[in-house]
Amino acid sequence: MSRARGANAKAFGVFEATPGTVPAAGPAWFGCPFVSHTLGEERPLIMSDLLGQGREMQDPTPDVATNDGDMVVPVDVRNFGHWLKLYFGAPVSTPGAGGEEVHTFTSGAQTLPSMSIEVGAPEVPAYSQHYGLRGNQLKIGMARTGLLNATCSLVGIGETPIAGVSAAGGATPSLAVARFPQATGSVSKDGAALGSVVSADFTYSNALEKVETIKADGRIEDSDPGMVSMTGSVVVRYKDLTLYNAASTSTPCELDFGWVTGPHGLLFKVPRVFLPAVKRPVSGPNGIQATYNWQASGAGSNSVIATLTNDVAGY
Repeated sequence: MSRARGANAKAFGVFEATPGTVPAAGPAWFGCPFVSHTLGEERPLIMSDLLGQGREMQDPTPDVATNDGDMVVPVDVRNFGHWLKLYFGAPVSTPGAGGEEVHTFTSGAQTLPSMSIEVGAPEVPAYSQHYGLRGNQLKIGMARTGLLNATCSLVGIGETPIAGVSAAGGATPSLAVARFPQATGSVSKDGAALGSVVSADFTYSNALEKVETIKADGRIEDSDPGMVSMTGSVVVRYKDLTLYNAASTSTPCELDFGWVTGPHGLLFKVPRVFLPAVKRPVSGPNGIQATYNWQASGAGSNSVIATLTNDVAGY
């Protein structure tokens, strides 16, 4: 037996037919490339308040169980479609040019899928399944260089006891990982490239509400989607009045965030964005920058449309 190492950690996922029920082993399970995770069931202890027993503290009482955490995953051509499905629901997939498939995910679905994710340390061996997971927040940051990752904040029902054998037997291996490069990122306003963007980020949220009913196992019953929100920031070098004019008149605009690699692409279209009026501070002799913390609206349409173009038939 050797010590567990992150380099050898394995993760597999599967969409649940019944929320909170781990599906049986088989090809429905798929490999989940990941960078890091903080999933895991926790059950804190409540300190005793009993008096009359002397000065020594009495036994604590177990509290309710929680399994909330983040999974950081690469924003890649193929596997990232599973995460988009978790947050937006199943896409509409249509044939694209050159034999590619175009998968369109839209915000605002009334019901969302849930997943089971198994994380294992094969050296021990030790495997457990985090079940009833739903997508709460999806965060992506854009920069001129570096690796493009997404932080998936998840709310789960629970975790199975650790076992020495994987429950994802016969799983489909992860699709070939081809990361979208940060260097190919672009930001557009109303269909035209937005110049002098230093950095950008956005957060899509399903505002999950935990269903905290009384149960013998101390776990939540499930989590329900709340109001969709899409927020973010754009940091620009101050060289023109493109964003200033939109902010000062409170006129909604469209912002698009995208990446390409070869024939493949990923685009987050936010059709109705409101920009706040902001300061343009001068802190020294170098360039002047302005940070616009924007908010999206879904009035009259979807607040977010994510389009993934790749060579995968469907999700």
